[in-house]
Amino acid sequence: MAFWSPAQARRASPLDAAAIGLLALLVLVLFLDQRAAALPTGQGLFSLSPSLLPWYAVRSFLRMLIAYGFSLAFSLVVGYWAATSLRARRFIMPALDILQSVPILGFFPAAIFFFIRLFRGSIIGIESAAIFLIFTSQAWNLAFSVYESLTTIPEDLSTAVDSSGASGLVRWRRLLLPACIPRLTYNSMLSWAAGWYFLIASEVITVGPQSYTLPGLGSYIGTAIDHGRWGLAGAGIGALLVIIILMHLLVWSPLEFWSRRFRYEYASRTEAVITPRALALIARAPLLRRLWFRTVDRTAWAGGAIAAGFSFVFTLPAVRVMLGLIAIAAAGAVGYGGIRTALAIAKPLPPEASFIPLALLYSFLRLVAAYIISLAWTLPLAYWLSRSPQRSARVLPIVQVAASMPATAFFPLIVAAILGLHLGMNLAAIVLILTGMQWYLLLNLVAGALAMPEDLRELAAASNVDGWLYFRRFFLPVAMPSLITGSITAWGGGWNALIIAEWVTAEGHVYSTPGIGSLLDRFTYVDGNLQMITLAILTIVIAVTVLNRLVWRPLYAAASDRFRLEY
Repeated sequence: MAFWSPAQARRASPLDAAAIGLLALLVLVLFLDQRAAALPTGQGLFSLSPSLLPWYAVRSFLRMLIAYGFSLAFSLVVGYWAATSLRARRFIMPALDILQSVPILGFFPAAIFFFIRLFRGSIIGIESAAIFLIFTSQAWNLAFSVYESLTTIPEDLSTAVDSSGASGLVRWRRLLLPACIPRLTYNSMLSWAAGWYFLIASEVITVGPQSYTLPGLGSYIGTAIDHGRWGLAGAGIGALLVIIILMHLLVWSPLEFWSRRFRYEYASRTEAVITPRALALIARAPLLRRLWFRTVDRTAWAGGAIAAGFSFVFTLPAVRVMLGLIAIAAAGAVGYGGIRTALAIAKPLPPEASFIPLALLYSFLRLVAAYIISLAWTLPLAYWLSRSPQRSARVLPIVQVAASMPATAFFPLIVAAILGLHLGMNLAAIVLILTGMQWYLLLNLVAGALAMPEDLRELAAASNVDGWLYFRRFFLPVAMPSLITGSITAWGGGWNALIIAEWVTAEGHVYSTPGIGSLLDRFTYVDGNLQMITLAILTIVIAVTVLNRLVWRPLYAAASDRFRLEY
């Protein structure tokens, strides 16, 4: 049946007309605005005109989308490789933990020296550098979720698929990719939230005297705050909030609803599930409903086929050999970089270098405090939400929108409020680090808890288990792998948050507190000292490696082995 016909037109509702009107308005604003079309890119004058906000929003969204596409492809390949190869796992998991913990400032030199110099300072190089920086805030979290999903597949399910003769592309489409979808859905929300979180830093790339600014919401908000134009900064934040809410209504909420079909179930669910509002509204608009479901069905089918095929191709022996050669080349590049790093550090160090160990201790103690506070409120909330799908359907949208808000834009206001109460910059830094840690814990815990099979819920109800006993015997074992994954990614987010929590700039004034983050900021933005930047990042890498070896790796191995769901 044709999509458009007189019969279909007669059944159109006001919602159909509203959707067509909004689409026409979007086209007019974005593509027929001559000022936006002629907007200079690169390092030209940056306009704070509010009329350009729609164009800035599109530029930022496209950067986020491209970075997310690369992050998703990277996570499927690397996560599968780590889950299926013990030899690869020994290198991949520590590398992921280190990479996610390296502050985004640590990737600035790579972004400048590789992308910008490769393209000789052209707009393509600057855009590539910004996309690469956003990628570094999204990819590691997704890779951890793929690894967790593949290592916690019930053994009997994997055996059943293998015994049916499914292999290669069929196995990917029927077992591996569906196993990743629930956690990928929640971690995609987190990755987008992390991208928004570091949007300002990604669109304004500064190392010492070198500065590159790209048109976008992040650069708009950052420039407005630097000039004390709080009204314009509020307009930029408002535009970003509109995008976040629209993404939740049109993407994340329907995607989370759809991902429930891929959870492991051994009994049918008896509780009603609330349909997302977007789907409920679309159901009342015939033309929009047909367009939506045609688009979504075909996109989902094509996306699943591409993802499965792409992931399968990278498991072929010949491609693995190619990946091995690439890994050897990368190892050579890392070795060369290590030699250059050693030569840079071997030069006479400034007096500030002696303060780095103490600064690391200050920052580590702030991270511990922020993690304890995050755990203290996310565990009870995740438990409370997991007890009722209806409750989680009402509360999670608020949580997801709050997690996606760029807390960095509010840092100057938070610091001003805390200092106004004479509570000190140290407490302000801990509060700011919280914004980079807490959502990883909460959404990972909720994803793990909501994946509890229905037969376990029925067993708890039949046994009249509630309260602390339910928390200890049912909730915690199911959520434990996700808690460890959330903790690893939360600490990675915390290390990244240090750079904007210990050094806050507003209206030309710097508010700082001693720590490795504030040192790295000063070495990057003020001195442009690559030697000290390298030394500070190397110190963080060593700390993360030790923490991974002594804490996270043993905990994750124990959790994935002890708390795997088996029947």
